[in-house]
Amino acid sequence: MLKLKILVLMFLLSNQLFGIDVLVTKVDINYKELVNLEDLYKSNVTSVKKFCEPVDENDFKTTKYRASRYLKKGTILCKKDLDKDKNNSVLFNFGSIQIERPGKIIFENDEYIRIKREDGQVEKIYKDGRIE
Repeated sequence: MLKLKILVLMFLLSNQLFGIDVLVTKVDINYKELVNLEDLYKSNVTSVKKFCEPVDENDFKTTKYRASRYLKKGTILCKKDLDKDKNNSVLFNFGSIQIERPGKIIFENDEYIRIKREDGQVEKIYKDGRIE
């Protein structure tokens, strides 16, 4: 009986030795949302899906990532689920005042500039500083 208990204990301890450290989502992460380490926790699992290459915690220390799809709470984070964050911003220079807005330029003429924000809305900003 003692040998059986020791055998079960050894099996449980060795199971953790062959585990894989992965990052799991704490909360739901929307599409194109910035992924932070505060939204993730570290877990040890025995296996992952065939095409999933788990993300390491050190990757988040060097670069910023955005979700390439909607991630439900409790999802193991793979490299294919993340895209590197590109700093898409538009800088408006009104003489002594400079304004930086996230988004990209869609259209520009002598009167105004149209930018598409990250949430998909189109914003029209006149070159004299008005927003409409």
